[in-house]
Amino acid sequence: MMKKPHQPGSLQVTKIVISLIAVLFISACASVPAPTEQIAISNEAVKNANSAGSSEFAPVQFRSAMGKMEAANRAMQEKKYALARQLSEQAQVDAQLALEMTRAAKAQKASDALQEDNRVLRQEIDRKTK
Repeated sequence: MMKKPHQPGSLQVTKIVISLIAVLFISACASVPAPTEQIAISNEAVKNANSAGSSEFAPVQFRSAMGKMEAANRAMQEKKYALARQLSEQAQVDAQLALEMTRAAKAQKASDALQEDNRVLRQEIDRKTK
């Protein structure tokens, strides 16, 4: 079997290509900006959910939002910006879900109270008309 002659230029081309890929990879990682605006928006969403009473009416979703927000803040401190953005966005969605579930639960509670008031009024009217 005959060996192919080694081409001296092909090794250099390979090294250049590998170097270029490494530089692109490193620069791509370094160019992820800190998601400070997203973190602020998500923190506000969690704060709003808390103020609305989500810890009572949607505790699972609210705890999830809080946990993800804490993890996002840790990722920011560690300069893991892509992870921080992802966790922050997830925390925002969880907080919004908790807020909407809280609003729905409060609306249901108010509706139930009105129905009870109507029932009591009907009983009172029925009692007076007999």
